[in-house]
Amino acid sequence: MLSKKLIIILTVFTCFLVFPQSKTQKASDSILLLLNKAITVEEKVPLLDDLSEVFIYTEPDKAKFYLDSMQKLSEKEKYNHGILRAVFGYGHYHSTLGQMDKGAAYYRKALNLSLQYNDDIYLATILKNLAIYEEHKGNYKKAIELMDSSATYQLSYGDFLRYGSAMNVIGFNYKELGNYPKAMEYFNKALQTMDTLEVKTYHKADTYRNIGYLHVERRDYEKAITAFKQANEVYENIEDHLYLATTLQDIGDVYHAQKKYDLAAENFIEGLQLAQAHDFPTVINASYSHLGNLYKEQGAISKAIPFLQKCLFENTTDISSINKAIYAYNLGHAYVLDNQLTKAESLLNESVKITDSLGITKELKQALAYRSELNTKKGNLTAALNDLKYSQQLNDSIFSIEKAKQIDELQTLYDTEKKEAEIALQQEEIKTLNQKAKVDKLTKGLYAGGMFTFLAVSGLLFFGFRQRMKKNRIAREKQEEIYKQEIAHKQKELASQTLHLVQKNTFIQELMQNLESIKNSPEKFKMEFRRIVMLLKKENASDKDWEVFKTYFSEVHNDFDQKLRTLYPDISEKEMRLATFLRMNLTTKEIAATLNVLPDSILKSKYRFKKKLGLSKDVDLVDFLKTV
Repeated sequence: MLSKKLIIILTVFTCFLVFPQSKTQKASDSILLLLNKAITVEEKVPLLDDLSEVFIYTEPDKAKFYLDSMQKLSEKEKYNHGILRAVFGYGHYHSTLGQMDKGAAYYRKALNLSLQYNDDIYLATILKNLAIYEEHKGNYKKAIELMDSSATYQLSYGDFLRYGSAMNVIGFNYKELGNYPKAMEYFNKALQTMDTLEVKTYHKADTYRNIGYLHVERRDYEKAITAFKQANEVYENIEDHLYLATTLQDIGDVYHAQKKYDLAAENFIEGLQLAQAHDFPTVINASYSHLGNLYKEQGAISKAIPFLQKCLFENTTDISSINKAIYAYNLGHAYVLDNQLTKAESLLNESVKITDSLGITKELKQALAYRSELNTKKGNLTAALNDLKYSQQLNDSIFSIEKAKQIDELQTLYDTEKKEAEIALQQEEIKTLNQKAKVDKLTKGLYAGGMFTFLAVSGLLFFGFRQRMKKNRIAREKQEEIYKQEIAHKQKELASQTLHLVQKNTFIQELMQNLESIKNSPEKFKMEFRRIVMLLKKENASDKDWEVFKTYFSEVHNDFDQKLRTLYPDISEKEMRLATFLRMNLTTKEIAATLNVLPDSILKSKYRFKKKLGLSKDVDLVDFLKTV
């Protein structure tokens, strides 16, 4: 079976969509035109960053070329933000290639630069990616602490989307620790946070997937399928074909575990076809592996072998070492069952060698068990017995580790309570520490001896943010229920008003088209004209709809219009309407329908408005408005 954890971890690092080839070329050409016109280093660095992101998944060498250019330019001009941006980009580059150790090293360097330059633009993301790195290594408690730090920053920024995503990742780590109640608690926090957001996002689907994995661990397969299907509804809605294909494999896995082979094959094949249509090599290989193992379990060896060969020998550049070992022992076992013993021996020896060198106990245990079966068939009973004994020892050690996890979790709960008590006692003393002392203490902790350690992040939590979170916790809990009730009502009213505005202007456009169609028929025109005019007057009577809309919008978005006018007093009413609709994440087409203009007109208005606000090219207008 393919290692799902590696797929999850590698894809969490992936924060941007892969461009199809034609779109990649078009995007890069547009950015290069802007880059040629750029003069200052402040203008060039964001464009070089955009170019690296365009090519990061399609042509990594090009992505690195633009990162190198960004670093050289920034160092030459002594532009600290650009240096930080390049170092962070190198972390993303290596992580995307699966070189997690190198990626983590650059993220640590970026963290140090963030503190040195007092530039926190990437701080939350750096901590998140380091958490994912620790998760990959199996250091789940450290991963939780790092992700908690990231979540603290996101909360202070008001970035509730990424805060919800952090809750999801923390839940995943608790699941890996075997603490299922705690995992579900954080998954629910993630869903509750995302339910308050009016954006279409994959984050909610990712949480449903993790809930599905949790139910699989508990062998509650029906609930697992329900969760995976909830995830796919979101992925379909946002047209995220990569994760849609991956989750179809997850559903197939559950049916496989239930021995519902036809349903399993149906989902595996659907996922494979989707992955092939969009050229997702990793998912294609996974699909081949799933189908091959399904047919092998059913005894259809001749049908299984071609799929197992494909997953090992096709798309080889996208196969990680661990998956290569898994594919090798699955195909090797199929050859054993088909009495192709020479081929089987080569593959199983390779799999044992890889898993042993990587220290992957679970997969080494399986490879040895299959090789024991091979040696039995060959009559090498001593070798078969040795492999079987070693496999059993590894199985016992895995069992012991699982038990140790449960004991360790109880210790963690005790340590957490003890730690909170100590923090409460030290609170007054901590308040007297000045900011410089905090930074010095954190920096020394982070890079003492050149190593990034868990204690450093604990320092960040203890002396930077834990106290603020603890102080605000009681007040936040008291307001939570009131906030949920009020915001739910206001969001419904706001959505209703928005829909009404869109429908109103769409209605007017349709009526005008009807007038054009009947103007050449005098008899029909006379009969319909008066009724149409009355309807138009009724629908277009006044700006009362807009005023009602503004009232609800201000309540939901904390007097957004007043804050924006305070910052930019010369904003016109027309520009305020545009800003309001952008703040609601309405599309250009929806805004055009609401304001009864062409989409091109909205694009031009957005460009002029951004220019009037004095925003630089690398600042997204919608993201800026969300900060107001």
